[in-house]
Amino acid sequence: MAAARARRLGKRFLMFDHMLVVAGFYLVFPIIGLHFVGELGWAAAAVGLALGVRQVSQQGLGLFGGSLSDRFGAKPMIIAGMLLRALGFALMAFAANPAWLLLSCVLSGLGGALFDPARAALVVKLTRPAERPRFFSLLMMQESVAAVSGALLGTMLLGLDFRWVALGGCLVFVLAALANHLLLPAYRAATPGTSALTAMRTPLRDRPYLLLVLTLSGYYILTVQLMLLVPVTLTELAGTPRAVAWMYAMDALLALVLLYPLARLGERYLSLEARLLIGIGIMCCGVLAMAVTRGLAPMFACVAVFYTGSLVAEPARESLVSRYAQPSARASYMGLSRFGLALGGLFGYTAGGWLLDWSRAVRTPALPWLVLAAIGLVTLCALAFRAAPVRQPT
Repeated sequence: MAAARARRLGKRFLMFDHMLVVAGFYLVFPIIGLHFVGELGWAAAAVGLALGVRQVSQQGLGLFGGSLSDRFGAKPMIIAGMLLRALGFALMAFAANPAWLLLSCVLSGLGGALFDPARAALVVKLTRPAERPRFFSLLMMQESVAAVSGALLGTMLLGLDFRWVALGGCLVFVLAALANHLLLPAYRAATPGTSALTAMRTPLRDRPYLLLVLTLSGYYILTVQLMLLVPVTLTELAGTPRAVAWMYAMDALLALVLLYPLARLGERYLSLEARLLIGIGIMCCGVLAMAVTRGLAPMFACVAVFYTGSLVAEPARESLVSRYAQPSARASYMGLSRFGLALGGLFGYTAGGWLLDWSRAVRTPALPWLVLAAIGLVTLCALAFRAAPVRQPT
């Protein structure tokens, strides 16, 4: 009874904490491109590079942050990481050139490298394998609501000054760190006695797991465009940054209506691998449609198709990855799983920004979307024909 109660309370806190973290993130990051590219006229490639470096500094060092969580516990890493992200947002508020923006993004990413693997490991620790897909679906539903709330607040604050946007994000992460300090029990992310070096080596020696992680980088190249190309394109078509808030409102509605039923249907009729492939296929269809779309309403329809694909793919991806995590190195496994996001984020943000600049120069607006669709199709084929069989749940 005590163990069941601890699991229940732990999952409730994780859901509350997830709301804060997602709201703070989406308050700031979707607004970065709108402010620095749309308002200040900076090169999209330079801003995309800063966003990509943030992705690499967070996800690329996730294995290191995860190993620290396995060694010292999740709580101290979560609190330290959230405070470091708050510092990055505070510096971003006063960014006057691309180098300053790059530094603030690096600090924000390093903070995420500390808290994200620890939080993911706690989800694996506190949920049983059979319930994880549904729990991840619930987290995605929360994420959608928190994202639209954060993006809406960010666009409102952008009407005043971008500094209020960044400082607002800073405040949210300070509050999240305080909540973790006061409310989160001192859970162990992994089996006691695991050294940081051993925890790092365990997933690195798991070749099927590494293959899956690297292949998923193509999936992340698509998903990060919701933070760069899609907001910029919608703002240009609508003539107002409020279009970004409308997009997240639509995404939240789709998640609330479709996510849980899709998860239940998937559990009944499809394997995790099949759900992942179907979701990526739907996302590719959405991206291809964006290549021929010129109006605001059709673009929103394309985004809806794209996001529906992610609702199918993302819970399956997270559950698929968590199957590999061994109890002796849970956070390290979850940290290494973010390496594909690091590669995909860096390439997706940088190439996305460069393709946007190039497409404007050659007057070919379909170019970025056609390249992205090709990447998605290659990823789909790689996952279908090269992914190794998944290990049984631990």
